[in-house]
This record gives sequence, structure tokens and C-alpha cells, in this order.
Amino acid sequence: MSNQNIKTSISPSPQSATAARFDDEAVLLIGHGSRRKKSNEQVETLAADLEARLDVPTDAAFLELATPAIEEAIDTLAASVSAISVVHLSLFAASHVKNDVPLALEQARTDYPELTINNGAHLGVHPALIDLLDDRAAAVESTLEVDRHTDDVAVVLCARGSSDPDSNGDVHKLARLLYEGREFDDVAATFIGVTDPVLDETLHRVAKTRPDAIVVLPYMLGDGVLTGRIREGADSFDEEYPYLSAAAGDPLGTDSRLLDVLSDRWQEARTDSVEMSCDTCKYKVDLEGYAEDVGGARATLRALIHQETHADRDDVDSDPDTHDAPAKHVTVCMNQTCAADGAASVLEQLRQSARDSDACDVRITRSSCLGRCGDGPMVAVYPDGVWYGSVDDEGATEIVSSHLDRDRIVSDYVDQTL
Repeated sequence: MSNQNIKTSISPSPQSATAARFDDEAVLLIGHGSRRKKSNEQVETLAADLEARLDVPTDAAFLELATPAIEEAIDTLAASVSAISVVHLSLFAASHVKNDVPLALEQARTDYPELTINNGAHLGVHPALIDLLDDRAAAVESTLEVDRHTDDVAVVLCARGSSDPDSNGDVHKLARLLYEGREFDDVAATFIGVTDPVLDETLHRVAKTRPDAIVVLPYMLGDGVLTGRIREGADSFDEEYPYLSAAAGDPLGTDSRLLDVLSDRWQEARTDSVEMSCDTCKYKVDLEGYAEDVGGARATLRALIHQETHADRDDVDSDPDTHDAPAKHVTVCMNQTCAADGAASVLEQLRQSARDSDACDVRITRSSCLGRCGDGPMVAVYPDGVWYGSVDDEGATEIVSSHLDRDRIVSDYVDQTL
């Protein structure tokens, strides 16, 4: 079998990187940005470590909520270099990678026509990350005193969740690659929010296979709010299921294997060999359920709005953050009895009505049994503590238009209030 078509990616050593680099090149590592100082310091630490690895000046910049912004960082670098390679500290290719950063870079190219700006790829699916996840799993196994070689150990890989199907698909790919060649009983992909399946639902599903232990891996860069929620979910599940053990591991942090990936992404950027998954991009392909997102104009408009929203970084505490928790959380029981009574249709109607509403700020997810079998489909609205029973499609529409839009409880469907 010929190997001529097999593409490999090798991180350059510091010596080879120095020999090959431009004399006046810099790297710009772009992180998301956070109100938490520790999260921003993680990006700065990785930037410093990457500079030491590549022997190329490396600065950090942030999309939102922290300084410097991308534009400010480029302004600084433009005074001393003629080429900048942008590397994304983003796990997946969602709207920030596909829209927001390219828009900022295009503006910078206009402002500095003599400056070469190479845009790299996100971290994505990389062997070094699989290896890192394997080690994170082994650490949890040690804590739980189980061994994948002799015990039935299942892994749940929990990511943030995205409105971009391409991004969510990569989580499932990572889970599968972590399973391949290893003696795990199962490796399941799940999400802490935005999309399904959610963590609690996945843990209960995996528990039905009766493993000895479940290792929960937060697929997060830092130890922030979402990682905390994943840990809390694992701890609550562990208390609920006495016949098995469960615990969550550590996030990726500043492990040196992240530098392996970032080095590869830098090399791809500066040699114009970046590969993006355009065939499954919702902005370029008419994917089922995402037709309204197709087209460059919509993507650009969304990026412009996001840029304007986070333009002022002097007071990030009052800065609107699209990732903040919604005003309400609605769960729909999808257990056997409610499912037979039409819960799936109710769930879809709630989501569609919420999408059509201009006033609705809600996250709608599925739940396991709510303990009201025979009175469903059950719909619970929090933090209000209102449970609706025997909800049909018409009731779902009314719950959105009255309760979620105007804070008016729909008395005809109220089962109980907590």
C-alpha cells in the first residue's frame, strides 16, 4: 500500500522552528475571554509556553470579556513584525472560529495592507488530545480504585455543547477515538447544555449497562463554571447509584500536549495548509434543520453583532454575555410513559415556539422520569418550580407564549408548584 497520500502532522522542534521561521514573524493565540481572571491567565500561560516551544514571539488576545482584544493585539504586533500567524485556543469550530475571528482578521488586513496575517485552525480532533484524555481517565480510575483492564469501566466525555452540528459531531468523534484500541466498556459523548444528550440523561443511560464505574471527563480547557457543573453532576449521580462509582476528572488545563496541537496549528497556518470541515459547515451547506443559517451574509451579520456587543471591555462585569445562563430552564420528561403519551412532539413544539419568540430566554432540554407517570407528558419550568401535566402541542405553545414570554402561569395545565 502506498503511503504517498497519507498526510502526517508533526510538531516542529524548537530548533527546526527557529530555522524555518520568518525573522519578523509573531504568533497570536486567541482565547475566548472570561470574567474569571484565572481563565484568562491560562491563555496567557499557554501563550508564554508556546513562545518558548516555537522560539517565536507569541501574544495572547481575547474574543470578549478580557483584554487585549484581537484588534488591539494586532495593532501592537504590527509595529514590529511583518507576519502574524493566528492560532485558536478553541476546542471546536463553531461560530467564533468560523465567523468572529475571520471578521476581525479581515478588518486588520484592511488596516495593515502590508502585514501578512495567516489564520489557523481550532484545536479540533488531534492524537495528542486523545492521549491527554486517556491520562485524565486513568487518573479517575485510580481515584475510584478500578482498572479498565479488569473492571467494567465506562467513560462519559462531556463537552460544552453548541448550536453548530459540526462542532457537536467532533465530540462524538473524539469519544469514538478514545474508545478505539482501549479496554473501556463504553465511551459516550454528552453535553452540559445547548444540545442533547445532556449529562444527566447520558449518565442514567450508561448506568443501565451496569458498569463497575463511570469516569466523567470534562472536555473543557479550564476549571470554570461549566467544569464545576460537570463535577456536581457526577457527584450527584454517584450518590444516587450505590451499586457503581462515578467521578469527574480534570479539564485539559495547560498540559504540554496542548502545545503539541498548537504547534501543529501554527505550522499549518504559516504554510497555508489549514484544513477546515467545509463539507459539514452549517454556514456553507444546507443541513437538515439549519437551513436558516446558510449563507455568508448571515454569518457576517452575526459576527458583526457579536463584535459590537463586546466592543467595550472597560467594564466586563456589565458586559452582556451570550453564554450566560438563560432566564428559565424547561425540562420535558422523556421517560417511557411520557414518551408514549407524545412527549417528543411536545418537546419539539416547545423548542419551535421558543425559536419563534422574540421575548423568550430559555433552555429546553429532556429529562429522565419526573415521578408523575400517568399524568404526562410532564413539563417542568425552573427556577419558577412549576410543573405542567398532560401537556399537548397546543399546551406547549401556550406555555411559551404565556409563561416563558410573559411570566403568566398557564393554569389549565398546572400539575403542581414547588
